[in-house]
Amino acid sequence: MKYDGRVARVTEIIGASPKSFDEAINVGFKRASKTLRGITGIRVGDHRCKVEDGKIIEYRVTLNVTFVLES
Repeated sequence: MKYDGRVARVTEIIGASPKSFDEAINVGFKRASKTLRGITGIRVGDHRCKVEDGKIIEYRVTLNVTFVLES
């Protein structure tokens, strides 16, 4: 049996939530899971907040989603 290895791709998405960074991560992951098959990992990058009238109104995270390409 010959093993030719695997090839993966990384795509960047932004998750957002009015509640927390943790929820923004989960929102992004759940959405990515709807269209990307074979997800093997996520790297959380930038954490940012949207501010209006001196209050944080949205938490945002950049997610680098790694998934294996199908043969």
